[in-house]
Amino acid sequence: MKLIYAADDEKNIRGLLKSFLENEGYAVEVFETGDLLFEKFLKAPADLVILDIMMPGIDGLSVLKEVRETSNIPVLLLTARGEAEDRVAGLEVGADDYLVKPFHPKELLLRVQVILNRTYPQKE
Repeated sequence: MKLIYAADDEKNIRGLLKSFLENEGYAVEVFETGDLLFEKFLKAPADLVILDIMMPGIDGLSVLKEVRETSNIPVLLLTARGEAEDRVAGLEVGADDYLVKPFHPKELLLRVQVILNRTYPQKE
């Protein structure tokens, strides 16, 4: 079972991510700040990280930079910042994908599945 960490400062988004992804068979841990996610990541890395960009404390882009210093784990940015410059900045820092809020849960699920299938191909 793949483990996903998700950080978002909006409680309803955390709840949606957790319930929707768990219903699809993933193990999901949610965090209200990037600091908390990164602290857990250092102790026990996940298979995928979903990050909001704008959070109190360390923001999502900073968490992504820290993760990239030690890991190539896939990271999906999930944010209200949808301008082209924001998407480019996120991808330049090392995000594997970028999804703008509000988002459709099915689109998020498909993006997660594509990233995980590409990163961890199933053996025949």
